[in-house]
Amino acid sequence: MRLRQTCDRCKRRLTSLRTQFGQRVRQIRDELGKTQEEFAEMAGMSVDFLSLIERGRNAPSFKKLELMIKGLGVSAAYLFTFEDSSRGKKSRKSAARH
Repeated sequence: MRLRQTCDRCKRRLTSLRTQFGQRVRQIRDELGKTQEEFAEMAGMSVDFLSLIERGRNAPSFKKLELMIKGLGVSAAYLFTFEDSSRGKKSRKSAARH
């Protein structure tokens, strides 16, 4: 039972990370004034896949992540800097923490 509880917590954390990542991608894309169609083409992915990423339903591969970083013109660190809504401060979430 304990193992299952641990797995459930990990799933929730990963879901939260995917959601935060997706929101961050959309935020930066919006700041740049790019449509999903424009950005998807720049990143070499379908609009449907980008939509899934932005909604936290899917996560990009490292290859797609590199293309996204180039397309957005930002660093990986900037892309993975999320707003901590509970404190109103920026915080970097790392998969290594979880």
